[in-house]
Amino acid sequence: MKVIVMGAGVIGVTTAWYLARQGHEVTVIDRQPAAAMETSFANAGQVSPGYSTPWAMPGLPLKALGWMLKKNSPLVIRARLDLPMLRWMTQLLANCNAHAYDVNKARMLRVAEYSRDCLTALRAETGITYDDRQKGLIQLFRTQAQLDHTQDDMRLLTESNVPHQLLDTAQIVAREPGLAHASHLLKGGLYLPGDESGDAHMFTQRLSQKAEELGVTFKYETRIEGLDASATEIMGVRTSAGRITGNAYVLALGSYSPLMLRPLGIRLPVYPVKGYSLTAPLTDETRAPTSTVNDESYKVAMTRLGDRIRIGGTAELTGYSLRLSPDRRRTLELSFSDLFGGGDLTRATYWTGLRPNTPDGTPVIGPSGRFGNLWLNTGHGTLGWTMACGSGQLLADLVDGRRPAIPHLDLSISRYTA
Repeated sequence: MKVIVMGAGVIGVTTAWYLARQGHEVTVIDRQPAAAMETSFANAGQVSPGYSTPWAMPGLPLKALGWMLKKNSPLVIRARLDLPMLRWMTQLLANCNAHAYDVNKARMLRVAEYSRDCLTALRAETGITYDDRQKGLIQLFRTQAQLDHTQDDMRLLTESNVPHQLLDTAQIVAREPGLAHASHLLKGGLYLPGDESGDAHMFTQRLSQKAEELGVTFKYETRIEGLDASATEIMGVRTSAGRITGNAYVLALGSYSPLMLRPLGIRLPVYPVKGYSLTAPLTDETRAPTSTVNDESYKVAMTRLGDRIRIGGTAELTGYSLRLSPDRRRTLELSFSDLFGGGDLTRATYWTGLRPNTPDGTPVIGPSGRFGNLWLNTGHGTLGWTMACGSGQLLADLVDGRRPAIPHLDLSISRYTA
């Protein structure tokens, strides 16, 4: 079968890889000159199934109001007349209750844990490297309230059979010696030994090369202009290089997926949530992360990637703007300087990308509903790198008519249209 994959980020490329491995003729279309040049380019670098948590949680509205009053807030909402944003925020707030949180987190853990297993198998099969480390993640708590709140997450981790351990300050420093000088700032931490780290951009580009060796065709610098459809199926993709046709079509355009579906009458509740990162050269190993840690106070992740340190985080609702905010940079610098300091921030590369967030935190993976040959693999939010391999394998199985390895019906767009 000839399958057209729209998007060459980490989701699109992993999908193409698994489809090709299962014998399909695959073409990937992307407007950029190479793979992983947008949201997958410089994310936080974490493959963190244990840290998979929906934004929508009990108490979020009050917590968000408190954040908005802080100078170095992890959340910024730019006032604008934006109906998709207001609709998305309304749906997000509807998920801010204990029952929805438990359901959504369990779904996210299911996809993320499966994806980590798929990544492990892919690494063993291909020998691919990407500044990867399999040394776990520590979520750092600076306040007693944060430490107390983690009991709910630990309950869900236990129910999902995800290994975890609550650490005191001494145990944190034993695992991350670079935090020794900042131990007085910490109340405790949650250690997730199954989590990993690695450069998503490097991984995606190297996997795209391996996919080409399997016969995948990549059409870069090709702008997707729209989809031609009959009443029940997609007939082709209109692009700047002409019309491209196949038997099946996979939409993996991240935050831009809703814009492609809207003319077809499909409302996909995915909204761009802008994130930022710094990539700083390592200057002092004794004051740098060994693996990866998350600062719960500022919602900032710090990850060791070879001889670099990736500092990523913050969330901004501002539509599709890619303007670099100096305020968000200061938040990243403050968190890193507080806790570590072993990187040269003056030589850091500053970057921003648009995370495709759903209001319930779970990605949309499965059939489009209206068109029998259109499949969706999008809406992964901050966890695209974490969920990429599992999402790609799952989608490839669905296109193939195979029974996926994990339950999948509650991952499709039908959970919103029901």
